[in-house]
Amino acid sequence: MDIRSNRRDEDGQSVITANRLLDGVVVWRASDGSWKEQIPDAAVVPNTDVESLLSSLKGKAQELGLVGIYGVQVRDGSDGKIVPVTSRERIRAFGPSVHPEFSPL
Repeated sequence: MDIRSNRRDEDGQSVITANRLLDGVVVWRASDGSWKEQIPDAAVVPNTDVESLLSSLKGKAQELGLVGIYGVQVRDGSDGKIVPVTSRERIRAFGPSVHPEFSPL
């Protein structure tokens, strides 16, 4: 079971994230199976399916050039875009909380 499972509601939704091994950049799994640098490109997965998806991806982490693959629970934001539930994941997704100039979006 994923170490962060306690942060996912059974009836919620999540996205899959990791860091690229070569440069450490945060990446998000897209619906076509590729890995994107922006969370709006991430595929939303029902929380009931996250564990099985993580099991298959973690076995291929090195082949994919990734480290630290895990699921992040998200919710729909007021603008209709997905937003991570926890502060930690919002910072990973949208950049530092200190100044908007440093945000990747």
